[in-house]
Amino acid sequence: MNIDWLYDPIPELDGGCFAAAQERQAQLTKPPGSLGRLEPLAATLAAMQRTQRPSLERVRIVVFAADHGVVAEGVSAFPQAVTGEMVRNFARGGAAISVLANEWDAELEVFNVGTVQPLGELSRVLDRRVGPGTANFLREPAMTLEQLGAALAAGREAVERAAVADTQLFIGGEMGIGNTTAAAAVACSLLDLPGSVLAGPGTGLDTDGVSHKARIIDRALARQRTTDPLEALQRLGGFEIAALTGAYLHCGQLGIPALVDGFITTVAALAALRLQPRLAPWLFHAHCSAEPGHRRIMEAIGAEPLLDLGMRLGEGSGAAVALPLLRAAVALHRHMATFAEAGVSAG
Repeated sequence: MNIDWLYDPIPELDGGCFAAAQERQAQLTKPPGSLGRLEPLAATLAAMQRTQRPSLERVRIVVFAADHGVVAEGVSAFPQAVTGEMVRNFARGGAAISVLANEWDAELEVFNVGTVQPLGELSRVLDRRVGPGTANFLREPAMTLEQLGAALAAGREAVERAAVADTQLFIGGEMGIGNTTAAAAVACSLLDLPGSVLAGPGTGLDTDGVSHKARIIDRALARQRTTDPLEALQRLGGFEIAALTGAYLHCGQLGIPALVDGFITTVAALAALRLQPRLAPWLFHAHCSAEPGHRRIMEAIGAEPLLDLGMRLGEGSGAAVALPLLRAAVALHRHMATFAEAGVSAG
C-alpha cells in the first residue's frame, strides 16, 4: 500500500491576495462589514486562487459510492440494493445532486468504489471498485490495508481529473446504504466517544433503530477502537469515506478549494485533518446536517457551516445548495463598484 502521497506538502493560502481582497472590500459601495460572512468568504477564495478577484465558474462534484458489510446487522431502514440503484439514478440524472449539478452548471462524476454488484457501463460513472462492499466491521476489519490504499487513491484520482479540467471548487458527495453507521464508528473512534453520541437516524431509523445502531457501534469499538486515522478508516470505515479522505487531502495539496457537505463527508474531513492539520484552510463547510452527530464533529474540527437547513440527504446535496452562496460572495467582490468608481461619498 503506497500512501506516502498522503503526506505531500499542503501550501498556505496567499496572504498578500487575502489582504488585497480585504482592501478592495473596504472600498466597495457599502458600509464596512455589511455583507457579513460573504466578505471574508470572497477574501479567502482570493487567497486560495492567488488573485484579487476570484472566480467560481468551474465546479466539479464527485459522488463516491460503496456498500457496507455492517448492513447485515440491521442498521439501515433501506436494503443494500439501494446503493447500486441510486448510482444508476445518478447516471440517469434523476437524483437530487444530479438536478442541482445541472441547475448550477457543475460537472458531475460518480466513482463506484465498492458496490456489492458490478453495475456495468453507466454515463458519468467510473468503475473503481475496490471490492464488493466492505466487510462487516462488527466481525472483522472493514477492509484490508491494500483496499484502504486503493480507496484513498480513487479520491486522489478524482481530484487529479478535476485539476486537469481547471476546477475552481471541488464538492465531494457519497452514497452507500449503511454509511452513516460506518462514519459514526470512525468518528467515535477518533474522538473517543460512545456510539450513542454520534449515531443518528440515517435513512430514517426510529428511536429503537438508532439505539440498536449505537450498540452495534459500541460493540465494534470495543474490539477496534483506535485514534490513528488510517487505522480507523481501515477497521471501521467505508471505501467511499476513505476516498473522500484522499480527495480532500489532494485538494489541499493541489490548491483546490473543497466544499464539505454533511455528516459523512465531515467525518472524512476529520480523518484528513488528523493526517494533515494544514488542510483546514482549504475546506469550506456547507451546512449543518440534521444528523445529530454532525454538529459535534464540526465543533471538534472548528468548522463553521454556511447553512443550517435541516438537510440530511447526502450525495453532496447540501454543498450544492450552498454553492450559489459562494458564487454570490465572488460576484459581489468582483463586480461591485468602488466609491471612487461610482462617485459615491465614502464614510
